[in-house]
Amino acid sequence: MSKEVFKGKNIKIELENGVVISKDKLIIAGPCAIESYDQLFNTAKFVKSLGANVLRGGAYKPRTSPFSFQGLKEEGLEILKSVKKEVEIPVITELMDVRDLDRVYDVADIIQIGSRNMHNFSLLIEVGKQDKPVFLKRGMSATIKEWINAAEYIAMGGNTNIIMCERGIRTYNDYTRNTLDLAAVPIIKKETGLPVVVDPSHGTGIRELIRPMSLAAFAAGADGIMVEVHPDPENALSDGAQSLNFDEFEELIKSLKNGAM
Repeated sequence: MSKEVFKGKNIKIELENGVVISKDKLIIAGPCAIESYDQLFNTAKFVKSLGANVLRGGAYKPRTSPFSFQGLKEEGLEILKSVKKEVEIPVITELMDVRDLDRVYDVADIIQIGSRNMHNFSLLIEVGKQDKPVFLKRGMSATIKEWINAAEYIAMGGNTNIIMCERGIRTYNDYTRNTLDLAAVPIIKKETGLPVVVDPSHGTGIRELIRPMSLAAFAAGADGIMVEVHPDPENALSDGAQSLNFDEFEELIKSLKNGAM
């Protein structure tokens, strides 16, 4: 297995709010898609009050169906920028197209590369030239080696501030949205020294499984979790079935604290 770029390293990434990834536990929370200013602002205030240290919110949304909500795009980025400033919380959002790199770079504290773009090598090369942390989600059918190779495409451009995200892979299982591969957490940490975050929302697609899988992720050595939180999941424009409402997120945080996160 190739690991030349990361060999012998233990990457630590510091955010503007003082959080050091690989030292402090990362709690990334927020809606799958930005729908309005009020939706994002209210969610940001709430999740921060409970200890979330990064706000997620998608402005550009890659959807399987072209008829599904594709995000607010530039308007969504402006909302994210305003909420970031007012709530004083770092933000992560997805970059889908290299043509949007400057816009996303201007807003995001962490640039997310989604599962569908893990093999988009030209995109990986371009974010490798940037100086902001890159959140690399595992491809939905990617092997461990392929995932590490994708990280190396980024690192070879000079940017080794990479956060690996296990978000589930496709298997024969048809009960959950994906199969959450928690064994990947210690493997990636051993092979690369990079921090690893687990996304139980995409990993399962079922909100009732987010709490137990979050606890399991930290037990496996994860450096953080990314969870979808929405003020009204039943009416969400994207991924409502795997989003926690505010009460459910509060219960999750209590469980993590009780589990010595």
